[in-house]
Amino acid sequence: MSDISRVVVGLSGGVDSAVAAYLLKKQGYQVIGVTLRTWEAESGAYSRCCEISDARKVAAQLEIPFYNINSLPEFREHVTDPFVQAYINGMTPNPCVACNRYIKWERLLAFADEINAEYVATGHYARIEKTAGGRYTVRQAASAAKDQTYMLYQLTQEQLARTLMPLAEYTKDEVRRIAMDAGLVVAGKKDSQEICFVLDGGYAEYIDAHYDGKLPPPGNFVDENGNVLGRHKGIINYTVGQRKGLGLALGYPAYVKRIEPDTGNVVIGDLESVYESRVLCTEVNFMAVEDIKPGDKERAFVKIRYHHAAAPATLERIDDNTIQVMFDEPVKAPAPGQSAVFYDSENRVIGGGIIKQNQ
Repeated sequence: MSDISRVVVGLSGGVDSAVAAYLLKKQGYQVIGVTLRTWEAESGAYSRCCEISDARKVAAQLEIPFYNINSLPEFREHVTDPFVQAYINGMTPNPCVACNRYIKWERLLAFADEINAEYVATGHYARIEKTAGGRYTVRQAASAAKDQTYMLYQLTQEQLARTLMPLAEYTKDEVRRIAMDAGLVVAGKKDSQEICFVLDGGYAEYIDAHYDGKLPPPGNFVDENGNVLGRHKGIINYTVGQRKGLGLALGYPAYVKRIEPDTGNVVIGDLESVYESRVLCTEVNFMAVEDIKPGDKERAFVKIRYHHAAAPATLERIDDNTIQVMFDEPVKAPAPGQSAVFYDSENRVIGGGIIKQNQ
């Protein structure tokens, strides 16, 4: 680089973001470390996503400036409150998707503007590419096993244009090796797999502790004809496609087919019944293309959950707020509230949206 560019790196306290900062410094960037404090338990403990002490140690090792930015109000507004409300409404949310767009990138870019930094960077495993049409998108990382594009599809063009992702070409093993060779204090730290703000117990316990209103009461398990099969503990304890923990003995494997917040019923079916050929998506964000016009159809490969293998489908705009996804073959248990992310044949993100409740 002819001029030294400043880059704000989001340091989570984990190995990925630490190596991202290390690599950027080696490349000649002026690196500034920032940890966004996004959650604090009643005990005062920080969540796994903002382990400030480890992040500060990494910054000290790398000899880079370090800042801790309080983002608790924004995190509650955009992540935890919607997370709770989604379950109250019988849906299964993706809190990381909203956190990436509305917390991590918005806050890091706002701070970057304050200190006249050109870029922000994270330890995500994804490639950022600019298409022939001039639009930015994310593409599957070199390590498909660690690819995180599914959680990044809501990022805007402006956010992508100012983002660096130094780990795009590395595997997790390579990242850990770099961290060990560099002597980083977090080199051997385990990855966090859980929702960052659910520190103890399960998500239902979290909702019980943080919802100000009256929780949905116990109700009926019913079949598709409305026949009562048993009683359930309340709709927040279930998600579409769930099999374990139902406590039903029906003589066949039982799955949650649908959750009805209005009636309080949890509809049960067999395995075949939870497969769907069509889903509708709202809150759609496009990356590789500007939009899909009414009447046009776009072929894509669509993931309906993070660990789902992308399935071939056709995208079509139904109205100003809705994209229809028609799968070539039925997919198992698309859950309302989860994200459907659309990819092209080169593993670039076309766009994505939130799966609507079944009609």
